[in-house]
Amino acid sequence: MADDGSAQPAQRKRADARRNEKTLLDAAAAAFVDSGVDAPVRDIAARARVGVATIYRHFPTRADLIIAVYRHQVEACAEAGPALLADSTSPHAALASWIDLFVDFLVTKHGLAEALQSDDAAFQTLHTYFLDRLVPVCAKLLEAAAAAGKIRADVDAYELMRGVGNLCIGAENNVRYDARRMVGLLIAGLRLT
Repeated sequence: MADDGSAQPAQRKRADARRNEKTLLDAAAAAFVDSGVDAPVRDIAARARVGVATIYRHFPTRADLIIAVYRHQVEACAEAGPALLADSTSPHAALASWIDLFVDFLVTKHGLAEALQSDDAAFQTLHTYFLDRLVPVCAKLLEAAAAAGKIRADVDAYELMRGVGNLCIGAENNVRYDARRMVGLLIAGLRLT
């Protein structure tokens, strides 16, 4: 039978279903910040104001939920880059704001790094996904700031993100260490005088 073009493409999720999923992911992310990735599902459900069964319907396993939260937050960080570049007073301000969001992303991953390094096959592609989505965003912000004459032109996005990541290690376990301050010094050091 020939395709006459009248078949409907697979329907995308309804707007309310996308909102509900976002609410679940935001609630799970908040629970992970407070209690790590082993936060009880009932706590996540309470935060999202849904039943536990709703969470399991969307995310049958804890690994599914962790992966979805991680991807959701990577996407939010990736989408913020162009928006900040369009709305900030300067490309350097956009870069600084984006790096601030990136720091939030990194320091609020209690237990996630451990989960990502586990033998669970579901987690093995997440680091590549993270790099594929965020390095190009950082590179565009760096290019814009360099083109505006605000920062050095020889800064590599991957190296910068790795440096920021290294400055964030252990921040959640040491009240005397302010990762955000150290990252701020790093970003200020990129400026041309």
